[in-house]
Amino acid sequence: MAGAAITVDVVGLATAAGPIEHLASLERSELLDGLGRLVQEQTRRRIRETKTGPDGQPWAPNRAGTSILLKEGTLANSIDFAVEGDQVAVGSGLVYARIHQLGGTIVPKNAQALRFVVGSQLVFSKKVTIPARPYLGVSGEDREEIEATVLDFLAVVAGEGATP
Repeated sequence: MAGAAITVDVVGLATAAGPIEHLASLERSELLDGLGRLVQEQTRRRIRETKTGPDGQPWAPNRAGTSILLKEGTLANSIDFAVEGDQVAVGSGLVYARIHQLGGTIVPKNAQALRFVVGSQLVFSKKVTIPARPYLGVSGEDREEIEATVLDFLAVVAGEGATP
């Protein structure tokens, strides 16, 4: 997955599952798929609603005074996940996803200046510095939701709950 991504490793699943007989045939891909969808939605919610990094810090405002990272919803809608083995990667394949996550400076490649519109005004600049606005990651609240999901899944697999 190009752009920016986080990886969620399921560590110690065999140890946690050991005492429960029914977990010998645990279908990890089903759990990982559910965790991928959960982190995908947590990330989209961060972009659309909370507008804070996983550490709870609000994102730096932009010059246009518009909603941070949510002009048309393209970044939020691009958040996807992939399950590979015992890992889930969550991120965006958009070219500009990485600079929003990590921050950086943009300079013109084939011109003397960058050209863009801020509000309704045409602006030229030799460079633009974009502050990091981390949207990928797991907050404390996210972690609690992930842990609860895993415990619910294990309870279902062990026959103690409803179907996931």
